[in-house]
Amino acid sequence: MDSGNLSWYIVATALVLLMTPGVAFFYGGLVRAKSVVSMMMMSFGAMGLVAVLWILYGFSMQNVSTGWVGFIGNPFADFGLADLASGASSNVDLVGVAFGATFAIITVALISGAIADRAKFGSWMLFVLLFVTLDYFLVAGWVWNPSGWIASLGTHLGLSTNVIDYAGGTAVHINAGAAALALALVLGKRVGFSKQMNRPHNVPLVLLGAALLWFGWFGFNGGAAAAGDGIAAAGSPIGLITINTLGATAAAILGWLLIERITGRKPTSVGAASGAVAGLVAITPACANLTPGWSLVLGLLAGVVCAKAVELKYLLRIDDSLDVVGVHLVGGLLGTIYLGFFATGTGLFTGGNADQLIVQVIAALSVMVFSFGISWLIGWAIQKTMGFRIRSEDELAGVDTVVHGESGYEFPDEGISTGPVPVQAPTREPEKVLS
Repeated sequence: MDSGNLSWYIVATALVLLMTPGVAFFYGGLVRAKSVVSMMMMSFGAMGLVAVLWILYGFSMQNVSTGWVGFIGNPFADFGLADLASGASSNVDLVGVAFGATFAIITVALISGAIADRAKFGSWMLFVLLFVTLDYFLVAGWVWNPSGWIASLGTHLGLSTNVIDYAGGTAVHINAGAAALALALVLGKRVGFSKQMNRPHNVPLVLLGAALLWFGWFGFNGGAAAAGDGIAAAGSPIGLITINTLGATAAAILGWLLIERITGRKPTSVGAASGAVAGLVAITPACANLTPGWSLVLGLLAGVVCAKAVELKYLLRIDDSLDVVGVHLVGGLLGTIYLGFFATGTGLFTGGNADQLIVQVIAALSVMVFSFGISWLIGWAIQKTMGFRIRSEDELAGVDTVVHGESGYEFPDEGISTGPVPVQAPTREPEKVLS
């Protein structure tokens, strides 16, 4: 890999890492003022733990060409990456490891939005450890390692094409969305769950988070283009990835706002931000395999479909607090299956046969079922042993001060605090008048 490609690989890694603080801001603004610290800490806790586990054994586990070939790599094949770090191509290899770590981190961070306002931090961290070990490290290998059973599904089935998931529709978004649904069911509804309680406490924070996500997503979708022949090669998809990441996201904003207007609501900034995220999710698996026009259609559909999907939680009485299921699971399914119809050269309507659609559907449903099952079992076990959900009275008092001993906002001069005990504004002695 030449210096230009290596530089882009490093920049893309930093961009994807920045997306997790973006998730923290986005989620933090959506919750109550008494929960913002807790919400953001779940993302930052994931950053710390997942990165360490990935270096120790996660990268080895996703290398499914070792161990049980196609399904799970040997976690001790290169424990702590000692061999990789001393290899002849260690510069490039280790940047690739870091790039992969950022995907593992954000997948876990996305899940946290489903259990806002009511989860114990220690229990969340235990879930993170078990989830990445039993789920993500395996699924990443299935999807992106050439030996993975999903990556080579079409070959095994004797079909003309294999699964397309360029940047994580299955491994990241369907995976995270299904896990989020499982945890929302295990922890149950928040006290007073209703549409009225779902008001963001800080809209500018939501918009900041969405902006950071869109910014970082160019590295998320385009980072892997540095590998192989590189981003400047004649066959590189980087230009297509860039325009599709822009176009689909923009179209999804319009789709979400259109639904708000059609249903009699005012066009909201939170809706625009949510639409942007829905578009980013949907284009993730498809960014290198759609023409720009079909990407615009996908983005518009994502904005419309996800906007309607988030309303289902009230009908189904499932408290997916920050719409992880409606945006990431639904958006991930939409983008992954859409490729079966419109992938350039291989889709049902663009290539002439159903092979692409068959493998896309099998991959999407397999990851969804596996992730939901594993996550439900982990969450249920934690809830029944050490407890996952905080007490109702602590939820009402505010999870920030109860769990972390901090509050998101302190204005002592005005007597304002998001903690359980109001801050007392200092009193001033009356000034003496000199005679």
